[in-house]
Amino acid sequence: MAKSPSSLSAHITRLEMTSPPKASLPMPVNIQTAIMRTTEIPLPFYRHLYRQVGARWQWVDRLRLTDEQLTATLHDKRNNISVLYVNGAPGGFYEYFCQDEDTIELSHFGLIEHALGLGIGKWFLLQALYAIWTLNPKRVLTTTNNLDHPRALQLYQMFGFSPVSTGTGIVRPLSDKELLELAKRG
Repeated sequence: MAKSPSSLSAHITRLEMTSPPKASLPMPVNIQTAIMRTTEIPLPFYRHLYRQVGARWQWVDRLRLTDEQLTATLHDKRNNISVLYVNGAPGGFYEYFCQDEDTIELSHFGLIEHALGLGIGKWFLLQALYAIWTLNPKRVLTTTNNLDHPRALQLYQMFGFSPVSTGTGIVRPLSDKELLELAKRG
């Protein structure tokens, strides 16, 4: 009988940024990188990216959506996804959602394991923020929690985000049955 993993408590921090980042970082050396915006991303590719980036940080919400729900979310014209390629292979992605003309949420950001430790995380986050700020929002929002990368909160603050609220939440990791269903979907 498959056992369901126990729920995890998460300390959530919501952050806000009200001006573009002041930082500037050079492109990483000796690494080929490309960032490509994707439109109408295929669901299996998105799920692969989401799982590869988020598995160790307990990203589960998008994996629980049906194909119809995920299509509606991803293909909403207010949603934007860009994929980072590192030495020719997908290395991470960022996703933002334009809530209205004044507010944009950086909803997902992260690297796939093979891209960690190469010194490109800060540079990639800065590229995501530059892309968002070209739209001239009044504020950019993001959320992190204590299940995320240990330096995520510090990194967001380094580039100009400030905490605006905190709270707690429950994360229910994927069960064996859910993992099997994901594998069947492809």
